[in-house]
Amino acid sequence: MYYKELYTCRAGGSMPQLVSTENENMQSRYVVQKILELREQGVPLEEIAVLFRSSFLSFDLEIELTKANIPFVKFGGYKFVETSHVKDVVSYLRVLANPRDVVSWNRILLLVDGVGPRTAEKVIDDILKRRVAATPDGQTLPTTKFWMQFNDYAENVQKLFDVLKQASSQNLAPAEKTFQVLQYYEPILRGRYDDHQKRKKDLEMFQNITERYKDIDTLLTDLALEPPNESIVDVVSPGPEDEFLTLSTIHSAKGLEWNSVFIIYALEGRFPTMRSVASDEEIEEERRLMYVACTRAKDNLFITYPMNVYDRESGFILTKPSRFIQGIGDQLLEQWVVE
Repeated sequence: MYYKELYTCRAGGSMPQLVSTENENMQSRYVVQKILELREQGVPLEEIAVLFRSSFLSFDLEIELTKANIPFVKFGGYKFVETSHVKDVVSYLRVLANPRDVVSWNRILLLVDGVGPRTAEKVIDDILKRRVAATPDGQTLPTTKFWMQFNDYAENVQKLFDVLKQASSQNLAPAEKTFQVLQYYEPILRGRYDDHQKRKKDLEMFQNITERYKDIDTLLTDLALEPPNESIVDVVSPGPEDEFLTLSTIHSAKGLEWNSVFIIYALEGRFPTMRSVASDEEIEEERRLMYVACTRAKDNLFITYPMNVYDRESGFILTKPSRFIQGIGDQLLEQWVVE
């Protein structure tokens, strides 16, 4: 063990900020708003980074950044909408919203054991020609009746239709539809991916995201938005037009620095993770990661955490800031609450 004495060569500057928010989405919207403020103050996007302990923790933020037309690149994991397992689950929801979505039908049918391209093509052809054909009075079949007609397929395919039929109820909120789809999809996830436990955390985050939506169409519209590939158009850029905000896991940020850094989900149970608290060694590694994250900022450091996060794996509600920042005095950390 050895000791470090930290000091600064620069005088003045603003104190780091610890920002607690009411929930996960409010954390994302706060970060987006602050990024826009920094951008208006002349800080280029390429000098701003958002850091997080695990890749799935940026999913909610990615949706809000895309809605705000802020371009970003992600390091240390795939973008939310690019992961294959999330694409699978979204395909189920797209079929529920639009039974004529051939691309989504093809994807989810090929996930069924024993169904190959030919069988999938036959089922889709049946759906389009017989089941969704216009009725004699020129009206298409109502979605609720549509799902009641599939009783003559093989058992595996029938199981899929049974799930879709149950999830198609207009009385179910998007979160409830997603929950039913995820229950059906979990055995498929375990069978297809060796790292299914990691991917399951991604889907748990997706489930959390759906809970803030009141209808499936709005959810799907937000997921379909493409992240912009140019700098935001409503703010004059002092630099090049190909600026991108950086989203990164802390591991991937080692050795790099930015003018302004956000550390999100500085929440006990997320950072440190629940699994790491069982070992002193792992806790110290998590502490070093927090040190790495905080020292990436040159001028502005914002540490944020949502106060009401339900962890599906443990069944606990996470509310406390990370033990690594809890108890730091106001003389070192400016504290804010966003409601």
